[in-house]
This record gives sequence, C-alpha cells and structure tokens, in this order.
Amino acid sequence: MLNPSFSLSLFPKIEFGTGTIKCLPEKIALYGQRILIITGSHSFYQTPRWDQLISDLEKNKIQWFHTTISGEPSPTFVDTTVKQFKSQNIQCVIAIGGGSALDCGKAISGLLHSGDSVMEYLEGVGAGKQYTGPAIPFIAVPTTAGTGSEATKNSVLSDIGEKGYKKSFRDEQLIPKYAIVDPDLLESCPKSLIAANGMDALTQLMESYLSTKANAFTDALALSGIESVRDSLLLWYQSDETQNNSDEIKQAQANMAYAALISGITLAQVGLGSVHGLASPLGAFFPIPHGVACGTVLAEATRINIDAMLSREPQNSGLQRYAQIGRMLSQENELTDTQAHKKLLGLLSNWSQIMNLEPLSAYGVTEKDVAKLVDNISPSSMQTNPIILTQEEKEQLVRSGL
Repeated sequence: MLNPSFSLSLFPKIEFGTGTIKCLPEKIALYGQRILIITGSHSFYQTPRWDQLISDLEKNKIQWFHTTISGEPSPTFVDTTVKQFKSQNIQCVIAIGGGSALDCGKAISGLLHSGDSVMEYLEGVGAGKQYTGPAIPFIAVPTTAGTGSEATKNSVLSDIGEKGYKKSFRDEQLIPKYAIVDPDLLESCPKSLIAANGMDALTQLMESYLSTKANAFTDALALSGIESVRDSLLLWYQSDETQNNSDEIKQAQANMAYAALISGITLAQVGLGSVHGLASPLGAFFPIPHGVACGTVLAEATRINIDAMLSREPQNSGLQRYAQIGRMLSQENELTDTQAHKKLLGLLSNWSQIMNLEPLSAYGVTEKDVAKLVDNISPSSMQTNPIILTQEEKEQLVRSGL
C-alpha cells in the first residue's frame, strides 16, 4: 500500500558530529571573505574554541565582524544590527549559539542586502510586505540542544511586555545554507538550559508526530528523535562535572543534539500543536524561557488532548499515536493504549519535576492573565493540533501551568 501523499520543504545541508566546528572556515570560504559572526554574550564567545575559530579565519584571510545577542532577539536589535553592518559588504552571516542567536542571524542575513526594517515582514504585527530577498548566505552553529532553529526558515522575534508579541519573519530564503551541529559545543550547558531546551525538543518531536499533517517521512524522524530524548535527556541532566568527558555523557549530548536537529526538521515540515500555541503568548507577555513554558504545560496539554479525543473523537488516530509515544518512552511495548496513555502522563509530569521546571506563576502569570493568554494562543499551531480544543480546554491548559 502506498503512503499518503506529502510534500517536503527545504532544509539545510547538515554537518553533524564531534569536531565538525572545525569545518566552519571551509564552509564560510564558499561564500566570501567578509563575514558577520553573531554569538550569545557568553558560552562559545568565552571559550578557547572562539580563539581557535578566529585564528583559523585569519589564516584563511577571512575578515570578520562580531556582535552579540543577550536574551530574546527583538526587532529593534535586528534593525540596529542591520544598520550597523549594511555598509560592510558582508558576504556571509554566521550565528553560533542558542535559538536566540540563530533566529537573530536568520533575520539579519535576510535584511542586510536591502536594509529594510524587519517590521516590514514580521507576521501579524508588521506591514505585510512580501519578502523577495535576496538573503545573504547564512550558516547556523547551535550550542544548545532544543529549538532546532538550525533547520527552519523561521526567525522568531519578541517584544516582551504587557502589549508584547512573539512573531516570525519567515521565508525559505532564510533557511541556513549549512547547519553545523557539533555535540562538543554542548559541554558548557548549565542544567537549567539542558532541562528547558530538552523539553522544548521533546515537545516539538511529540507535536510533529501528532500533527494533523504528519506523514511517514516525519513520523520516522520524530520517533527516532523521541527515542534519543528518552535515552539521554535525564542522563545528561543528572550528570555532574566529573562525568562531562565520559563516553556515556558525550553520547547523551550527541543524542540530544540529534533530537533537537530532528525536531527542527519535523516542525518545519508538519507544524506543531497546543503547547506551542500557548508558548507564543507566554513568551510575548512574560519573561519566561520558551523551553520552560513548553515543559511546564506538556503533561497537562497531553492529558487535555487525550481526554478531548476520548470524549468527542474516539476514532482519532492521535490516541494511538499518544499510546505509541507512551510505549516508546516507558520501553513497555505490551501496554494497552489506555495503559500507555497513563504511563506517558506520569512520565512527562515526573520529568518536569525532576528537572525543576518552575511554574508559570514564577514568571508573574496569574489567574487574571488566563483570558488574555487564551485569546492570543497561536492559531497556526492550533490548526495542526490533533483535535480542536474548546475555550474551556484552552483555559485549563493555561491554568495547568500556574
């Protein structure tokens, strides 16, 4: 029997593996000799690997400029950086860091040629101008394992506050030319980042597998990513500094780098679900890390989806898919669907507790914010949720994280 038809969008050329950061100068040279490097304000920039990269660039006569991003990227930061470097004839943009650095790099690479403000193109809040490019070649080098931004066309930008927003500048021309994924770059991740990013990756993998647009291609990738999270996230999180160089922990870091990359590929193909629908306004109105928002509500979102399908759509294939995830994460293949659902809910709740994910209330979210958050849930993510949720169920989702 033929698989149902599906289409695939572009994703980058991928260099994955220990030591692949060493190939970065070679890849840069494919595009030119004048580059802009964007990093986080800490991590890679403050390690010996930065000095080695700069030495390698100078040996290859590559002229480099550098800027740093701290916290969530904003439209103001993107516009300011574009103005600062537009006259420098930048031929390639490289972002080395977490999702914020990578998202920032995409937007800047897309705007350096024209000098336009990103507000011309930002979905939902911008001027609605059609992006035509061209974008300057962009290379993504993640130093965290969570967002999968290295594999997507989305640059997510935020203006955080009471009237804030979290929206995407989105176009296939923003897709990185190369994603260089080196698990060694994860060595300095603090536990809070391991937890938040790991739960973000797991959420993206689960929601891709449960998406109403899921297909055989994305299913295979999502399940392999979920398996990697199962085998490695808690192991890595619970390790201590004396174990960082052990083969077991290095393998766990590689597995999580893989899971994050795969989550980016699958979400780009088939979309996400209710957790990310809520994470968008949470990140717009409150200073809550995206992965924390996902991990805090994932278990309850799973319960709400399962209960809704059992009540209104008992033939929905999402029930079997949730059961498959439960059997995979528990490694108990003989569980019935009902048993697997229960096991899954317990595991997700337990993981959030083990990794000390703070409730939404720790970031200022209260009962009075429920209606506003529900009104601003991202409709695009909800469109691919396995079932359409009622207003009451959306309110339950918000309250579950308080």
